[in-house]
Amino acid sequence: MSLIGRDQELSEIGALLDRLRAGLGGRIVVTGPPGAGKTALLAAAAELAARRGIRVEYTGDRAPSVPPVTPYRPGEPVLLLADTGSAGIEPASEPASEPASEPASELAPDSAAPPGPRALLAAAREHTGDGTELRLGGLPGTEFAVLVPGLPPDAVHALWLVSGGLPGPALSLAERLRGLDADVDPVAHLALAAPSRAQFLELDLGLVRVLEAAAERPLAPAVRARVLARLARELLADSTAVARRRDLADTALGLARASGDPGTVAEVLDSRLHALWDPAATAERLATAEEIVARARRAGDAAAESRGLFWRFVAHAEAGDLAAAEAALGVYARSAEQAGHTDARVVALARQAMLATVRGRFDEAEALADEVLAAGNRAGVRDTERLVGSVRHQLAVVRGRAEAPVEPWQRMARRLPGHYFEATAARAMLEAGRDVEAGLELERLLPAVLSGTGPRWTGALADLAAVAARIGSPAAAAALYEALLPYRGRLVVWGGANTITGPVDDYLGRLAARLDRPAAAVGHLDAAEELSRRLGALPWLALTLAARAQVLTRRDGTADRERAARDAEEARSIAGRLGMDGLLRALRPPAPSGGAWHWVLDGRDWRLRADGESARIPDGRGPRYLRALLAAPGQEIPALDLVAGGSGLAAPPADPLLDDTARAAYRRRLAALDERLDAADRAGDMDAAAAVQAERGALLAELRRSAGLGGRPRAHGDEAERARVGATWALWGTVRRIEAAAPLAGAHLRASLRTGRLMRYQPAPGGPGRWQV
Repeated sequence: MSLIGRDQELSEIGALLDRLRAGLGGRIVVTGPPGAGKTALLAAAAELAARRGIRVEYTGDRAPSVPPVTPYRPGEPVLLLADTGSAGIEPASEPASEPASEPASELAPDSAAPPGPRALLAAAREHTGDGTELRLGGLPGTEFAVLVPGLPPDAVHALWLVSGGLPGPALSLAERLRGLDADVDPVAHLALAAPSRAQFLELDLGLVRVLEAAAERPLAPAVRARVLARLARELLADSTAVARRRDLADTALGLARASGDPGTVAEVLDSRLHALWDPAATAERLATAEEIVARARRAGDAAAESRGLFWRFVAHAEAGDLAAAEAALGVYARSAEQAGHTDARVVALARQAMLATVRGRFDEAEALADEVLAAGNRAGVRDTERLVGSVRHQLAVVRGRAEAPVEPWQRMARRLPGHYFEATAARAMLEAGRDVEAGLELERLLPAVLSGTGPRWTGALADLAAVAARIGSPAAAAALYEALLPYRGRLVVWGGANTITGPVDDYLGRLAARLDRPAAAVGHLDAAEELSRRLGALPWLALTLAARAQVLTRRDGTADRERAARDAEEARSIAGRLGMDGLLRALRPPAPSGGAWHWVLDGRDWRLRADGESARIPDGRGPRYLRALLAAPGQEIPALDLVAGGSGLAAPPADPLLDDTARAAYRRRLAALDERLDAADRAGDMDAAAAVQAERGALLAELRRSAGLGGRPRAHGDEAERARVGATWALWGTVRRIEAAAPLAGAHLRASLRTGRLMRYQPAPGGPGRWQV
């Protein structure tokens, strides 16, 4: 018995059979992708066993028709063949008198007859690590040509590329090539007909090479348009090919429209949406989806029509209209089933699981995820594991019931660099309590994500925003705020809307709070609340209410505190009913420490002791300012007083002004510098504040040197400004040092200190009963 290109595997199976005939058992597991020839190898093994007089027993879901089973002979060797496609193979016996499992036969051996030796040859998706593995891959080029005789060399090479050398897909495509009309280019046909062997955002290099070869051949305009469009679509997995994708997609669309064929235009528009996938083009995406549907109907192309309906679903989801999205999803599922798309049900089920998660129907989402897994494996959908993993990851994050997995996203990032899976890993680190690692990832990833685009871009921005809002620097929070701001009013949608992680305004509100912009934060969170209520998205609503309560708690007004209490109570009620354990833990008021926290001068250092944490900070202005604020909780102290070490200090006489023209020019410049100082203070950017203050000081020094110029006394002295900037810089520098050594105490101080011209320590929940200073 011989199979093309499998001589070594047949030799190893022959050795197994020889050992079995000599009375020794064993196990071989044949693995490989679909179409590699695992079933054919098992059939060849059965023939080899029959020639050696070895009994063959079949087991598993894919067992062929088995001839009538004859009674066992005492000591008869048995080869068990298992073709289940599963990694879970029952153990086989070793050369022992007691078999590990009975053969799959309706006839058991006579109880008096000793069982003979047995061996197992199993076809499985993955190796379990038990037994010898025979891994089947693609055939080498020379042996592949023997598999598909009678085809032109360029067609054989193209067939080898698109099939990966796997016999199953190659033989199927070869039959189609042999039935082509003489005027059909076989390479172009393969470029358009061969399915991609890659998952979403993975590059099928063989298919890309065939598409590039087809694009160089003389083709009719409509065929060329389809080839170029598919090449642009397949290059979506290459994050460095943005400009090339746009050029290919534009050229293809021009050729398609010139051809006048509605089916070609519909196909090219679909590929163009994949290739360009601009997150900002939601309205254009919806309009293009409608054109795809209309043209596909004119062409009688049900498959293209279903793809247009899917794009309609995605665009409605991005725009925040989940009712329209859900309706579009239902139409897509029915249309795709009528078109014979076996994977349509899997796609629809995955999105329905996502919608169930959004609305807080977590048990339903879990059940749908199970259905996706079963249906996807039956249909051979390559993205099944990733679809299910995304749904279950989002469920875990929203419910807060398990530590968010980090390693799967890191593995994905290694396989698909440039598609921002690292951003999701960074957020998972944050959810898992690995704050330091998450902060490092934020700093490393931010420049690349800010300069990117693509189907995962807004999701990656949102994931980094979640990190920055809790532990990021003000500069990182500000950059992410500006990047997300154009998408306010929308939802954070990943790719084909398999995952939606909440309103953009929720992330903007959290970033604004981090930047100490409470009014902007409340405004964004109000918008997120309104959208979540309209959508019936109870988990998002609870999370937004909790975030707004935290912002309002930091404000001074009675109305704000009362509103914060109402928000927290409603968030707690929703979380309790839905089983959002993580949010319930976060909403539980932290109990203040029973004892005092200490901030005392010990020699040349200030020493912090706070509920098991400790830190030593060198003496300086910042630690002394902190001591003054901690000694007077809730009281506002002017920055000028804080710097002077006393109260009631009057500003010194101001410098004289210039003449009217010069005075106006200097006033405009000083006003601009004041605005920049305020912005730097709000952002907590001490470096920017210092740079602005340096310019302002130089300007004031020049005024002092201009003696003899008359004018009225200045309305605003520079000493108060110097005090504000200097005290703010020194105080936050001290807090950063404390955070590095005592994270919990540092977080309390960051949440409790208010800086500006008036400074205050307003104790946030979870702090000490009192400070010993």
